[in-house]
Amino acid sequence: MAADADHGGTVNGGPPQDDAALGTDDAKRLSEARERIRQQLGKIIVGQDDVIEEILIGLFSRGHVLLEGVPGLAKTLMISTLAQTLDLSFSRIQFTPDLMPADVTGTEIIEEDRNSGHRELRFMKGPLFANVVLADEINRTPPKTQASLLEAMQERQVTVGRTRHPLDNPFFVLATQNPIEQEGTYPLPEAQQDRFMFKIFVEYPSFDEEFEVARRTTGMNDQDVQPVMAAEEIIRLQDLVRRVPVSDHVIRYALSLVRQTRVGSDGVPDFVDELVGWGAGPRAVQFLILGGKARALLQGRFHVQIEDIQALAKPVLRHRMVVNFAAESEGIGSDEVIDRIIDATPTTEDALSRDARFQKIFAS
Repeated sequence: MAADADHGGTVNGGPPQDDAALGTDDAKRLSEARERIRQQLGKIIVGQDDVIEEILIGLFSRGHVLLEGVPGLAKTLMISTLAQTLDLSFSRIQFTPDLMPADVTGTEIIEEDRNSGHRELRFMKGPLFANVVLADEINRTPPKTQASLLEAMQERQVTVGRTRHPLDNPFFVLATQNPIEQEGTYPLPEAQQDRFMFKIFVEYPSFDEEFEVARRTTGMNDQDVQPVMAAEEIIRLQDLVRRVPVSDHVIRYALSLVRQTRVGSDGVPDFVDELVGWGAGPRAVQFLILGGKARALLQGRFHVQIEDIQALAKPVLRHRMVVNFAAESEGIGSDEVIDRIIDATPTTEDALSRDARFQKIFAS
């Protein structure tokens, strides 16, 4: 039997096709789809280009995304519009202090057959059973309910009683949290934040963007969003991301960035020991490389560059490393430390291999 085109080999009995050739064609199609997605989102959403780009990278990497921003920046509207654009089912869960795990995952109920009178347990699916799930204000619900969502993110299934219920595929969680209201909230522990591939800051719009928002939202805006991509194609492209080649040098570069966040390790810069409480774990390296692969595809390339890793360093690392009191007292955040680590890391393979500090990092 001829191999499927998605996995290389022969196509329709023809000659073998190289993964790179197939991948280049797919990368071109994904890059074109990215532009169509942006065009459709632009009908509703003004600006936020970097946020949309990073959300798409998270989706095609099979990761999940934590969005942080003040109220009124269209986070919910952006996510629901994206689900329409990708023709995916969408569910929004408003997290509140009284929300229970069963309100998120679903619950078993006793149902009686009217004809036979026989009673049996039936599972009623919760809002978690959708392709795109918005966990709105996740830090407003107690840890027990937070954990029910994070378990589903990791395992992509829900266990009720003794029965496991697989979640829909693709499955993509976007959680939001408000950084300015901390009273009555339950901040996500760092270990649970690590489950999210990216932490994305949603910033205020520029003057021109806010002007356009005011103009659109106070007038008649009957723009309809058209689907650009179906679930089956998204799953195929998620598989394709795993096949994008990455050189050993790029992997070593990603490792260099992550390992330099680990306080007290050999070769770590002095400013990290002075400013960082603790650093990122191995999952950061995995997400840097996977995100680099997805970013390359979205830009029409079938290979990962150093620039891909650098572009994703902040959303991958900012919630996996914690600055200490000394940094906070000087107004230094994790993003500034990441910038300094990037500046201190050579980008060429020869420079990395010759640098005595990085020889210690690779040997430790």
